[in-house]
Amino acid sequence: MRKMLVSMIVALILPFLFMPADNTADAVGSVNISAKSAILIDATTGRVLYEKNADQIMPMASTTKIMTTLLSIESGNLDEYFTVDSNAIKVEGSSMGLVEGDQVTKRILCYGMMLPSGNDAANATAVKVAGSTNNFIKLMNERAKRIGMKHSSFVTPSGLDDYTDYHYSTARDMALLTQEALKNPTFREICSTPKVELQYGNPPYTRWLYNSNKLLKQYNGVIGVKTGFTDKAKRCLVSACIKDGVTLICVTLNAPSDWNDHVCMYDYGYSMVKKVEIPIDSMNMLVHVVGGKREVAFVKQQIPATITMFGNNMSNIEKKVYLPKFIYAPAKKGDIIGRADYLINNQVVQSVPIVLDEDIKDLYIEPRFSLKKFIRNVFD
Repeated sequence: MRKMLVSMIVALILPFLFMPADNTADAVGSVNISAKSAILIDATTGRVLYEKNADQIMPMASTTKIMTTLLSIESGNLDEYFTVDSNAIKVEGSSMGLVEGDQVTKRILCYGMMLPSGNDAANATAVKVAGSTNNFIKLMNERAKRIGMKHSSFVTPSGLDDYTDYHYSTARDMALLTQEALKNPTFREICSTPKVELQYGNPPYTRWLYNSNKLLKQYNGVIGVKTGFTDKAKRCLVSACIKDGVTLICVTLNAPSDWNDHVCMYDYGYSMVKKVEIPIDSMNMLVHVVGGKREVAFVKQQIPATITMFGNNMSNIEKKVYLPKFIYAPAKKGDIIGRADYLINNQVVQSVPIVLDEDIKDLYIEPRFSLKKFIRNVFD
């Protein structure tokens, strides 16, 4: 593919965008939730639709397993069977039922973490991926920094926090983690599974694991993500939902009525969704032509862009047009030669093709000696 360059950057401030910006603080009155800390974001742009004490440092219980599962998936080789570490699986709390000598795969352990919230699965994963729990914790904190989780500290792969005050995060950080994790198709598949049939044991035999996330059945469009509870953290819940092509991520920490909180926040978030069609620019665009009868050719955006907006917060939509430095003749009208990206908060929300608006014929130079012309001249 020929090198592309930004030929145009346009800030679109359309007439319908001249509206007073809403403020997430103003939305507090519209959302009544039990959580001490919460946040609702658009998964594509990261835009915050609602927040409540979103930067308050709090324990996050088994929602920790989002990070553990993501690291396991990213380590690869998910389907090779191995024997679980006998010491790693000796852990209290929720379990997928592992016992000494069981043969599993990393994929099976991921289901064991994300569905029944197995602490045994989390510890077994840590030892398999990093050689020890301590080594795995280092990986967790390193990954958190790369994601941008500025106020999080991991000291356990499972989320058990009885023995420490240094295992914590924030609602905002957990939303960032989930935003990153949902980019992984394997993670999305696992966390959205209501129940699964697996083969593990000594020797492996058929087992069923069931997802503890009630929202998968209670709210249309929910695709996960993870429940959590400890005496210290209380009820914690991270979820994600897709409606009309819009993915929202919801996080609540210390929420006595977490299921209702998430339903309330999703109802509020999706009530704000608006589809806005951006008209095609009337401005002519040109691209240089090599080997054609013309040195330049007209190009155009093929279709209008349809952007998802939230409420009245019509931030400037930025448009970036990418065209090649030149194209070679011949070329046909309608050939795709570039694209227009529409961005909100520096995140691409839609890309549409840029196409040729005319046929481009190659430059034919008649040779000085033509056999046909010579013969015609001789016999005429």
